[in-house]
Amino acid sequence: MTRTGRGRGRLKAARLSPRDVAHVGSSGLRSRPMRVVLSALGIAIGIATMISVVGISASSQAQLLRELDKLGTNLLVASPGESMFAGEEVKLPEESVGMVGRIKGVQDVGATADLNATVRRNEKVDEGDTGGIAVKATTAGLLRVLRGEVGSGRWLNAATGRYPSVVLGHVSAERLGVTEPGQQVWLGDRYFTVTGILDPLPLAPEIERSALVGWEGAKRLLGFDGHPTSVYERSTDAAVGDVRKVMAATIDPQNPQNVKVTDPSSALRAKAATEGAFSSLLLGLGGIALLVGGVGVANTMIISVLERRYEIGLRRSLGATRGQIRIQFVTESLMLSGLGGLAGVALGAAATGVYAHSGGLPWVVPLWAVGGGFGATLVIGTVAGLYPAVRASRLSPTLALHAA
Repeated sequence: MTRTGRGRGRLKAARLSPRDVAHVGSSGLRSRPMRVVLSALGIAIGIATMISVVGISASSQAQLLRELDKLGTNLLVASPGESMFAGEEVKLPEESVGMVGRIKGVQDVGATADLNATVRRNEKVDEGDTGGIAVKATTAGLLRVLRGEVGSGRWLNAATGRYPSVVLGHVSAERLGVTEPGQQVWLGDRYFTVTGILDPLPLAPEIERSALVGWEGAKRLLGFDGHPTSVYERSTDAAVGDVRKVMAATIDPQNPQNVKVTDPSSALRAKAATEGAFSSLLLGLGGIALLVGGVGVANTMIISVLERRYEIGLRRSLGATRGQIRIQFVTESLMLSGLGGLAGVALGAAATGVYAHSGGLPWVVPLWAVGGGFGATLVIGTVAGLYPAVRASRLSPTLALHAA
């Protein structure tokens, strides 16, 4: 206390420095470590849930965007549409590949055609047991258009594409039990030699489940009529919109309505945009856990006030003001919540890291989620500590010491 004024001695309460506030605020936590751990656990679970939900969603989205960057969004596919006349079969013209290749802005063109044939491990397997594998004729430029890679072996070329050679999508290879090039499969009415097995193709899942034979070989060996079923083109990014507008009319000028043009990358873009659609429910559950943790902190602080009435009464008798008592208990509540928040952020980030590592995803924990989650703990800590702090400041020093 200090004296002020000329003739009268008026007492003025000493001011607490930030260091003093931190010391008195942490005294209750240091004296009851087990209670601190249990009280902070609720806050930690809530924050960990929120951080991990946001982090896992962001990691999955980052992986999808990475795939889009790698595969590109400038791929279009033309396929037969529905005829205006019921029962009439729509076919793309045989010249479709060359016609699309002449469109301004188009860089690469490839095509596939569905064949009326099945592929089996050997001729003894029942013909109806296809395993969901389609047989397709393919042009040599297809793999370049799809930006695909051959996992093992080689892609079809001008020579192998004319003979009984086949390239399998990675799903087809698994279903046929083919593990390496050089093995043979029964395709149509003869054995074909597997020259290559493709890596996954996210933009063309239909190719992953196909057995691909050369365009000329399909004509010579499997009765292929030369009409493509799907025409794939890769254009410059700036030309995608213009190419899409004229692609159908270029392929079939007389009946452009018979040609359907699609964008395979749109599915990945939509998936990336909606990756967090179901995260709101889990975020709500995390918020509920956080509120429950806040209630636990408030309950801990109220019990702390009741147990420390003697300490409060003694401090008040020595000159501590009601405001200083309030600051002490609000600080203690903030520290308690802050510890839970830090533990929750660490647990949530660790859970995201484990999930990302196990799934081969990039580890992404948005800074706004970390800052927002920790900020929420401080708000909850302040709110949870207000009532106990006010209650502590209103205790009469005499009654508190007497009750103790």
